[in-house]
Amino acid sequence: MTERARFRWAWWLLAYTSLGLGLVGVFVPGLPTTVFILIAAWAAARGSERLHRWLLVHPRFGPMIRDWQAHGAVSRRAKWMATAAMAACAAILLLVMPLFPAHRWWMTALPVACMAIVAAWLWLRPEPPDAG
Repeated sequence: MTERARFRWAWWLLAYTSLGLGLVGVFVPGLPTTVFILIAAWAAARGSERLHRWLLVHPRFGPMIRDWQAHGAVSRRAKWMATAAMAACAAILLLVMPLFPAHRWWMTALPVACMAIVAAWLWLRPEPPDAG
């Protein structure tokens, strides 16, 4: 039995869990969608051929996954949407966290710094070749 076949259930579980988190992220500000859908596609390729095929042909997720798999690329629209969501979350943190007595400066700085690093990394990714 191959290593991949032995852990197929774990890949399947990771794929469906990531897909679920990605779908929740559509509605919950601050929870990313794109990264969880990409993880779902990656894990599904190893654990659920049916889910992987479904993700690749999905009208919303398919183009994003195919761009990532073929070029490591993220569309400009996705970059702007992710950046706007992270900026909104950072603004909320900066406004709300100081209202709590137990607040410490690093409790705001750490997530804002993480979002800034992710945004910088995201903007360094290429755009799909057919992007206009």
